[in-house]
Amino acid sequence: MDILLIGGLWLNGSVWGRVASGLEGLGHRPVPLTLPGQGDGSASATLDEQVEAVLAAVDAAPGRVMVVGHSAACTLAWLVADRRPERVAKVVLVGGFPSSHGQSYADFFEVRDGVMPFPGWTPFEGPDAADLDDEARRELAEAAIPVPEGVARGVVRLVDDRRFAVPVLVVCPEFTPAQARECVDAGDVPELARAERVDFTDIDSGHWPMITRPAELARILGAAADTP
Repeated sequence: MDILLIGGLWLNGSVWGRVASGLEGLGHRPVPLTLPGQGDGSASATLDEQVEAVLAAVDAAPGRVMVVGHSAACTLAWLVADRRPERVAKVVLVGGFPSSHGQSYADFFEVRDGVMPFPGWTPFEGPDAADLDDEARRELAEAAIPVPEGVARGVVRLVDDRRFAVPVLVVCPEFTPAQARECVDAGDVPELARAERVDFTDIDSGHWPMITRPAELARILGAAADTP
């Protein structure tokens, strides 16, 4: 199965390198995506352009695909399921949840000169970054790509209720499956509360398991792709 891999804020497709290698060894075709404004040099990209880029990858696949979103890109993966529910076999959410209709995509940090730069490690101290050593932090920060304002402040538009029939797997890195399930049951994630099938699985990592636990993440994604 084709598995589309979408990194979160400040990341391009190269962050999935070791996960992609693991998936290939499991017989899948990983497709790491570099999004408009996050690796192509454009500072004027919009959320709609990112959605269209992922949709193009879905449409280019020979069959149904699994779409993996990390962090803020969990919402992007869910937007793609909304636009192509008949082509998306499963959505996997790694370290995040989809936003609701009408919310901002990722207006989390200060925007300066039309972009939202990586804010440094202070906001991520604790479980998020506990498994990143100094070298990994330096490399991630140096490679971080400022996110265009048109992406960060883009408005989420969900239009097709067929998205709720697409199976979802929530991969829980810095939080537990029990905590994630509690958020959904409490109504804090309305989109998943309405989804017909939501499963949860744990991974012993911080917020960036593709960096610190790539082999384990590849196994989880491969198993998810193999499960109807």
